[in-house]
Amino acid sequence: MRSVAMRLGGLVMAAGLLCAAPALALDGLVEKKVFEMPSYTTTGGGTIKNVRVGWESYGKLNDAKDNAILVTHFFSGSSHAAGKYKAEDTAPGYWDSIIGPGKPLDTDKYFIISSDTLVNLSPKDPTVVTTGPASINPDTGKPYGMSFPVVTIRDFVNVQKALLDSLGIKSLQAVMGGSMGSLQAFEWGASYPEMVKRVIAAIGGAEADPFLIGWLNLWAAPIKVDPNWQNGDYYGKEEPKAGLTEALKLVTLHARHWKWADATFGRKWAEEGKDPRLSMNNQYAIEAWLDKAAAARASVSDANHFLYLVKANQTFVTGNGGTVEEGLAKIKAPVLLIPSADDMVFPPDGNMRPLKERLEKQGLKVEYTDAITSTLGHLDGVVNIAKAGDTIAQFLAK
Repeated sequence: MRSVAMRLGGLVMAAGLLCAAPALALDGLVEKKVFEMPSYTTTGGGTIKNVRVGWESYGKLNDAKDNAILVTHFFSGSSHAAGKYKAEDTAPGYWDSIIGPGKPLDTDKYFIISSDTLVNLSPKDPTVVTTGPASINPDTGKPYGMSFPVVTIRDFVNVQKALLDSLGIKSLQAVMGGSMGSLQAFEWGASYPEMVKRVIAAIGGAEADPFLIGWLNLWAAPIKVDPNWQNGDYYGKEEPKAGLTEALKLVTLHARHWKWADATFGRKWAEEGKDPRLSMNNQYAIEAWLDKAAAARASVSDANHFLYLVKANQTFVTGNGGTVEEGLAKIKAPVLLIPSADDMVFPPDGNMRPLKERLEKQGLKVEYTDAITSTLGHLDGVVNIAKAGDTIAQFLAK
């Protein structure tokens, strides 16, 4: 268990290295492509020029262009949902266990496509292409910083729609995502009901409830109190790395569970012979692990991008306004809900079980699976998504 945790250490909010090699690998290597728009107008009326987002695909688009499945990523994720960029890469994309030939998202049958979102958390990662606060504003020649328009989950969806339009894709067999990806899946179902044949939502919900809004506020707090943040005006200066690292520590722990902490660390000391009771500098093993994991993640992340993602998640309601019932009423596709039993970000009893009832009241066909159970909490929706593989395959076949 400890080795699994260490390999997953730098990834937060269900971020994605899988623990085991896939049974069936994708043929060849995955290529990162770039989609560009001269400008985009946000739902709030802001203008973003020179929009660029990375994307990748698995399988082939058929002549009718009607075999596509869109996979939408989570808070700290990217478009790298499956396969490898280089043969020597140590791990494939985060959902490689269900994407590929003969797998639930069968690339012999479907064309799977995934894109980096606007304001992606990791603009310093060379495999990520995104437009956000760290991007250069062509009007000033300087990074946007906090002058970047506020963006919503609907904006993420609208840019994805433009990408699909550019490929001539007019219908989707499904939109599937985990955590923040499930928010996008619901928004797709409400925004473009004529395009979406199925909605598959893992470890997420149809809105950000007040408790999650509060948690997201806590995630953001360390960045805002870091003196180097300077209201987002830190580009070319000392960056708020300490605040960003502490923020990522919060996300990392929140995305797991106390069962995982007990099994992985217990009350072990970080270093033999260094009793935490004898010095303020002596740590427990879980403290040292959180420090290391968050620092690794912070090295490719941007603090302002983190804050914009927090805002996009806090403001999410299916339909991008009004009540969640009004938003859900716009969805026409059947829905598959995949919770994680020990999820502490979207607890099943407070989110997906009540959501099932809400969707059924709208007259929608809803399926619900309890297949994902382990000790990893929210992260189970990435690492153990294959436990719901049969249910996903059957849902897609209907």
